[in-house]
Amino acid sequence: MWHALGHALSITGSMTWEITWALILGFTLSAVVQAVVRRSTVVRLLGDDRPRTLALAAGLGAASSSCSYAAVALARSLFRKGADFTAAMAFEIASTNLVIELGVILALLMGWQFTVAEFVGGPVIIVVLAVLFRLLLRERMLRQAREQADRALAGSMEGHAAMDMSVGGRGGFVHRLSTRAGLTSVSHIFVMEWAAILRDLVGGLLIAGAIAAWVPDDFWRTFFLADHPLAARVIGPLIGPLVAIATFVCSIGNVPLAVVLWKGGISFGGVIAFIYADLLILPILNIYRKYYGARMAAFLLGTFYVAMVVAGYIVEFVFGGLGLVPDQARARLPEEGITWNYTTWLNIAFLLLAAALLVRFLRTGGAAMLRMMGGAPERGEHPGAHTGHHH
Repeated sequence: MWHALGHALSITGSMTWEITWALILGFTLSAVVQAVVRRSTVVRLLGDDRPRTLALAAGLGAASSSCSYAAVALARSLFRKGADFTAAMAFEIASTNLVIELGVILALLMGWQFTVAEFVGGPVIIVVLAVLFRLLLRERMLRQAREQADRALAGSMEGHAAMDMSVGGRGGFVHRLSTRAGLTSVSHIFVMEWAAILRDLVGGLLIAGAIAAWVPDDFWRTFFLADHPLAARVIGPLIGPLVAIATFVCSIGNVPLAVVLWKGGISFGGVIAFIYADLLILPILNIYRKYYGARMAAFLLGTFYVAMVVAGYIVEFVFGGLGLVPDQARARLPEEGITWNYTTWLNIAFLLLAAALLVRFLRTGGAAMLRMMGGAPERGEHPGAHTGHHH
């Protein structure tokens, strides 16, 4: 028993060490972007569902990296303030699935092909959703969803979604970032992004380590029909999101589990569909129900699922046709632990950066703001939550 537990924790620790520097890099870049882009600007730019607007929503979402819970709360906040519903959903998808840190971690743990596939499939999901919304979303349902959203029922990470810590003042973004207020804003956003994602990240790493250590590969190969290549490619995108829904792991926390599933035999398109489905896990479906009502929650479940499956099939077809699908037999889990290689040096450098930002955060009143992260929208919109540029 103790040996099995030690093996699982060893795998978890090795994966954690492998991706630490990439997470710090991704969240630092995201904090820099969020420090110079005002939330009001985002709302103003997302007023319709034209292709140009959806492309802009995807770009802004990718720059505004968030955990899944915060992304869902932020999408509702944008919708309540006047953003188009389709554009808000495009922003939500991009802010969890088209972000820098996700791409880097996929490349580290699974290979560059998965990173490229993630950034190819994300726009496909947005396009499919936009078409489905145009065809199926009725004005009455949308009106009911807006009425429900305006009731401001608390979901999760409401305070975090309501906070706008962008830096005001004149000058370009480099000038604004170089000020004391700019550094403070970056440090606050950085720490709160980590606080938002930490639970899911730790949970995902522990679940992935346990499954990798305790569930034999033969089980997964049978479950995913890995010995029947054509059947595996057919069912992979269909079953990937269902596995995600059942695991409760969202945000970047589902990447370590994706490694285990890929090693176990799920198809390439199935892995991609699984990663996208972090916005369909059961707790988030319940939040959709609170935010928009039961009908809209069911509508989002159906349309998101279809879009993710379609994206999985397109990725499978395109990458398979181009010969870019990696050899599954070469899939591995990082188990070597800490060694003196480039990962260790990068981790040391970025951990020092994270420590400096944390110190700045604590010295500028960040602890009080951190306590507001999970609060209701009304508390999150307290004036003190918007004053990151006044410190």
